[in-house]
Amino acid sequence: MLDLFILMMERVGLIILLAFLLVNVSYFKRLLENREQFSSKVILIVVFGLFAILTNFTGIEIAGNKIVPSNFLTHISENTSIANARTLVISVAGLVGGPSVGATVGGIAGIHRFFQGSGQGSFYIFSSFLIGLVSGLIRLLLIKKQWQNKAWVYAMVGILMESIQMVFVAFFSGPALAQMIAGPMIMINGIGTFIFMSIINITLKQEEQAKAVQTHDVLNLAAQTLPYFRAGLKRESSQAAAEIIQRYTKLAAISITDKHQILAHVGAGSDHHIPEIEVITELSKKVLQSGSMLIAHSKEQIGCKNPNCPLAAAIVIPLFAHEKVVGTLKMYFTDETKLTYVEEELAEGLATIFSSQIELGEAEERSQLLKDAEIKSLQAQVNPHFFFNAINTISALMRRDTNQARSLLLQLSTYFRGNLTGARQTKLLLSQELQHLAAYLQLEQARFPNRYQIDVKIKDELQSALIPSYAVQILVENAIKHAFSNRKENNHVHVTITSKKDVLILQVEDNGVGIKAALLSQLGKQAVVSEKGTGTALENLNRRLHSLYGDAGQLKAENKAADGAVFTISLPLELEGGNE
Repeated sequence: MLDLFILMMERVGLIILLAFLLVNVSYFKRLLENREQFSSKVILIVVFGLFAILTNFTGIEIAGNKIVPSNFLTHISENTSIANARTLVISVAGLVGGPSVGATVGGIAGIHRFFQGSGQGSFYIFSSFLIGLVSGLIRLLLIKKQWQNKAWVYAMVGILMESIQMVFVAFFSGPALAQMIAGPMIMINGIGTFIFMSIINITLKQEEQAKAVQTHDVLNLAAQTLPYFRAGLKRESSQAAAEIIQRYTKLAAISITDKHQILAHVGAGSDHHIPEIEVITELSKKVLQSGSMLIAHSKEQIGCKNPNCPLAAAIVIPLFAHEKVVGTLKMYFTDETKLTYVEEELAEGLATIFSSQIELGEAEERSQLLKDAEIKSLQAQVNPHFFFNAINTISALMRRDTNQARSLLLQLSTYFRGNLTGARQTKLLLSQELQHLAAYLQLEQARFPNRYQIDVKIKDELQSALIPSYAVQILVENAIKHAFSNRKENNHVHVTITSKKDVLILQVEDNGVGIKAALLSQLGKQAVVSEKGTGTALENLNRRLHSLYGDAGQLKAENKAADGAVFTISLPLELEGGNE
């Protein structure tokens, strides 16, 4: 029994050695990670089927309860049997691949054993099939119970599967043979299954841990480079991004180019791979032309013309924005043996991330330009309706009061100078806005002398606050045009500008007729057409507030308890030179 145990340990040791070599092959690791796919199951059946046949060939021949010396069994004589690790391989096949893989491998191993014995031992076909099926079903149970990482469970499964095989041997080949080989084979199968599955699980766990670490590093790298690539492929941002990439990847050198020149080079070779000079390597030029990743395994393939260049290998990946090549990311090695499949995969992943970041930055810049254009378009709509009235008023005054007409022309100049400033800028100083308002009011008072009383109250420290251009003027103009109907006197408008914490509050209050209840919900949200205008000014103002501040910019209209209405603009307090 001891001799059989030692010999079986030798055979199982060979299987374990082959298993260890197999699980360290990258292709087999990926196969295990995708083992539920049909193609993966087919390959697992082939691999474990070959393992099972090998165990039949390397089995230990037993005749008359004695061990027959042999090395490779292609044929088994009548009245002899073999002790082997076939059940171990079938059990592992089921535990790795599930019932379909286990049962199929069991069937292959049993059929081979049947022909190896010259048609003797047909029960091995059924027993091997049953063991593979049961071990596969146990795998499903272990997954359900979340016990698939418990090593001792696999040892128990190995013992159980070999015990099933011994029941068949005892029944069909006699109890004497079963009694002789049961102990060593059950022990060996339990130990072997434990070791085999431990190797697989440890390898897969190491892969998961390595991927987790790599993913963590890549996410950190992506997060740190995001602000720089979003800024576009520029020298300063590319230099900062290249330094971060090299720090995380620990490569010999990192280089970033646009379509024409080197923007940044960090690490080895920086004495001649200098930013602001043209792309100097032939490899980079090919990538820019083809839009495909290229790999160089020698200095000659890199194509640097400097004879003292220390760069011995490189991966050059194109950077895209809107499906067009905008530059390259180059990962350099001073030792060509360090350029492996892992680095190639990393390079492709980083290029995809960085391309997305560049494209995101361009999209944001384009969006901001569109938003600015929309705001300026909305601002332009504020101006025309006032211009003709002012010209008519000045024209009439020129006949009877040339000095006042001259003064009003100056105010009109001030007013439209403010308009030009507003057309160039989305925000103005509050002090500039009040000057603009004063010019407007003087022109309006010339048309309707003493009809309106306008009071403005503001804290001095808020004069430097930034607000959307025309914001106050639009609210005052709205009150003058709509609040008082045709009333000739006692028309008061109060402008109050205050702040509360970090919020600037612009409030325009009148003592007019108020706002019809049906219109309150529409003001600022849609055009409200009236006899005195198109009703778009408040809508435009509200849209500008949302474009500039989002939900933090609010325009609110409400009726007072007594006569009149109050319009309130709330927006983030922003002072020239920084918030307080």
